[in-house]
Parts: sequence; structure tokens; C-alpha cells
Amino acid sequence: MSKVKQVLTIAGSDSGGGAGIQADLKTFQERDVFGMSVITAVTAQNTLGVQGVHPIPLDMVENQWQSVISDFDVSAIKTGMLVNGDYMTLVAKLYRDYPHIPLVIDPVMIAKGGHSLMAEEAVRVMKETLAPLATVITPNIPEAEALTGLEIRNKDDMKQAAYQLKEMGVKNVVIKGGHSDDQNVSEDFLLLESGKEVWLSAERIETKDTHGTGCTFAACIAAELAKDQDVEQAVRVAKEFIQAAIKHGLAIGQGHGPTNHWAFRKEST
Repeated sequence: MSKVKQVLTIAGSDSGGGAGIQADLKTFQERDVFGMSVITAVTAQNTLGVQGVHPIPLDMVENQWQSVISDFDVSAIKTGMLVNGDYMTLVAKLYRDYPHIPLVIDPVMIAKGGHSLMAEEAVRVMKETLAPLATVITPNIPEAEALTGLEIRNKDDMKQAAYQLKEMGVKNVVIKGGHSDDQNVSEDFLLLESGKEVWLSAERIETKDTHGTGCTFAACIAAELAKDQDVEQAVRVAKEFIQAAIKHGLAIGQGHGPTNHWAFRKEST
């Protein structure tokens, strides 16, 4: 059996390379795990926004899954853009046969350019069918609001949303604070399966180049879980990884540019 940990991402393809499958695979590579993919949709996308979305037929999504799961020793799974409720239902059905594999869900809903990447009915399916299977779920504040129906304006609201998601069946919840009004720091709230509460704080960096941050953060958590890190440590590493990726921007594109996936490695050497 290979000693190299193997991690699967189920998500959309970003032609601009900053988010989705591309961001996940870059993150896996940087965290020393081997990445595989199940592509749910092909997007025409750049730093200015999403110009088009072409969903991959459901049977082809399932074929990709079967190809990967039948051959590779998958140690963690991360989901991103799942198009609509039908795709979520399929992923939930496929995953239920492998509950021993950690599942990290990034409930992708809105792209940085404002384009909706998740149909409204999919929010219901996410809440009722897929989220309860998650080892870790990583919504930002707008996504957490959509999933819980709460209005999140402060840290107490973030905690309330996390507890509500936990009541849905999610084992561990990270509410990301990047959309908060705090101009100095970005604080994430981690609610662990044990009930332990952890606040993770990082300096807020003034930049427009944050495309793919959610994908990258969740992918890093999945990579760390694959290497048998506990959830708290995995989230702490992911927070440091994405902070470095944002801090050392690449200044690519004319809009919301991508983050720097190799920055954490450079900082660590």
C-alpha cells in the first residue's frame, strides 16, 4: 500500500485557475498529498467573474467517482461547487458507502464576482442530505446565513450559526469571518465535535486578490485530515496556509485575482 496520502476533490473546474478543482489540486500538491478529481461542472471564468457554467452529466460524475474510488486509497474527500440538488443527492448517495473517509464540505454558493454558483433549491438539499454527512463544513458568513436562516452581524451570531449547523448533524463547523465588518482582523469560529470552541484570528489584509480562498482553505483541511491530523490542527494549518496565500499575492488578472498557493511553503523554508 502506498504511503502517499490520496485526496479527492469533487468540484467545478475554474478556467482561470484560481478556484475550484485547480485551486484544490494546487493545495494538495503543496501539502504533500496526491490529488484526484471528480469534475461536476466546467466554468468559463476569470478574475472578473463567471461567464458561463456547463454542468457535467450526472452519469459522468458517477463514472469519475467509480474510477477513482475503485483504484485509489482515498484518505479524504473535499467537495466544492455541486451545481444543484441533484448533484448533492448523488454525492451523498455515493459517499454513504465510505463513511470512514473524512468529508470536508465547502458549501460554494457565490463567486467573488457575485455570480450564483448554487441553485436555491440546492441549499435545502445541502442542509437535509449532504451537510449531515460532513466531518467538517466551512461556510463563510453569507453561506452560513443561507444555511441557517440567521442574520450574522457579530461573533455571537457566528457561534449561534455554528451550533445550528452542528444540530443538523455536522461533526465540526468552521464559520469563516472574512466577510465580517472588523477592519483589523479576520476571525474564524471553529466548533469541534467535542463541543470545544476555538477562535482563529489573523490580520486582515487589504487586497482584492482573494479568488479561491474558500476552496483553498477547505482543500488544505482535507489534506491535513488525510495525513491523520486532528480537526483542530488541520483547521489551524489551513488558516495559516490561506493567510500566507493572501498576504503574498500574485497580482494576476484585472479583477479578484487568485491567491498564492506556494506562499506557505516559501514562508516555512
